[in-house]
Amino acid sequence: MPSQRTNRPTGYGTTSRYADRWVRFHSLPGSKRYPESEDEYAIVLDRYNTILDELFADTDVFVVTMDWSNTPTGPAGYPTPRQMLHPDGIRWWTESKQDDPDPDFHTHTRLYIDRRPWERGCVDELLRAVADDALAEVFLTDTELRCIHHPYDGGADVILATPAERDRVRDRHTNWLSSHPACL
Repeated sequence: MPSQRTNRPTGYGTTSRYADRWVRFHSLPGSKRYPESEDEYAIVLDRYNTILDELFADTDVFVVTMDWSNTPTGPAGYPTPRQMLHPDGIRWWTESKQDDPDPDFHTHTRLYIDRRPWERGCVDELLRAVADDALAEVFLTDTELRCIHHPYDGGADVILATPAERDRVRDRHTNWLSSHPACL
């Protein structure tokens, strides 16, 4: 398992922290956010898996899921299918935010991780739950934490090891990019 780091990879904040290596891909044509048919789910899963194949072919990946609670060991604060969809995930670390003087506003984000050989389709159930906004804060990374794929409902934020690698992946899939000036 990876060691704890001070700059831990999580989805929130990646677009600014790694701006020179970040690219966002939309999961449906026309930047449509949610799939409404099996044909659209097929497009979403194909786009996610195409990028994941390019990043992680013939390697092992860490699959990371998260939940949060008001206590370090209490039940998840919001019900999700995380445990059912990621049963092999073991607790990696807990990130606690306790700066509010009121303990009712303390949060403990718990990250769960497993290591597996990358194989197209091996996380399709997780990706489908993300596409439906039933599960958030999922990411995949190589075992050296050099590349990160953070899917969200509507697309994926991808962090590559170098700006040149980002440019190569981005340029292969220009029709999946946003037309927004900030690439959002």
